[in-house]
Amino acid sequence: MSMGKDSGNPIGEFLQARRRLVRPEDQGLAPGVRRRVPGLRREEVALLAGVSTDYYVRLEQGRERNPSAQVVEALARALDLDAEAAAHLHRLAGPAPRRRRAAARRERVGTGLLRMMEAWPDTPAVVLGRCLNVLAHNDLGRALFDGHTHSDDLVRLVFLDPDARAFYPEWDRIAASTVGALRASAGTDPDDPRLVEVVGELSLKSETFRRLWARHDIRGKTGGTKLFRHPLVGDLSLEYETLTVNEAPDQQLVVYRAAPGSPSAQALALLGSLTAAPRPDGGADSRPADTASARRRGTAG
Repeated sequence: MSMGKDSGNPIGEFLQARRRLVRPEDQGLAPGVRRRVPGLRREEVALLAGVSTDYYVRLEQGRERNPSAQVVEALARALDLDAEAAAHLHRLAGPAPRRRRAAARRERVGTGLLRMMEAWPDTPAVVLGRCLNVLAHNDLGRALFDGHTHSDDLVRLVFLDPDARAFYPEWDRIAASTVGALRASAGTDPDDPRLVEVVGELSLKSETFRRLWARHDIRGKTGGTKLFRHPLVGDLSLEYETLTVNEAPDQQLVVYRAAPGSPSAQALALLGSLTAAPRPDGGADSRPADTASARRRGTAG
């Protein structure tokens, strides 16, 4: 399924979406009584940015695609963009020359990274692909997300899994940040086949996804605290950090931890013991799993 206007006029789609989110009074303009559309009018954005209305209309319509850095900065101020969204607008305004797309290749996780993750038996870790699909995990990372219909795809887990709202107590916040992260990860390449597939399916099946995707929010995964309600061990409050994998910049390593001595740390330890691989003698093996365990999740189509 096509992503519609996103693929032909990304800067125009972004500007239209973002101006609809800005209240006139927040930019010192009178709200007026005959306003028929939410947010700012085109001429108001042009006024705030110090450009002609005709030039701004050409930007939205895709007839002008490469505004100067100064114009982009002025538009970012007019639309009240944060630093991440402003950086995204700069990328849209000056995209790299489009390369001929090669045949789709598997996303592979390096052996060294897999072995390092296996050496963290008490720390959940997952590697995400460009569209937030799970490429690899260590044993505790698998246990954290296991048991769902879409355990191997965090976007589909959030929007399509029947127990997603139970698993994520702060589902509304998670949903918004997931779509923003997908937007940030997709960057300026809306024609990526996997992205087209994911957005097409989610747009058909989830009204909430459609609404959030239309906002064009940009929220790259960084770090923070996330709440889980795990079916085996109950509530977990986990801090997480997201790291870019230098050998594969489209991949992200996400590492979770619980505060030492907290109830969440106790629950995470219990989860590890409940899901540990059995030893040949029938006991629980406390050693890191063999590398074959992670290699089974080391590639994705």
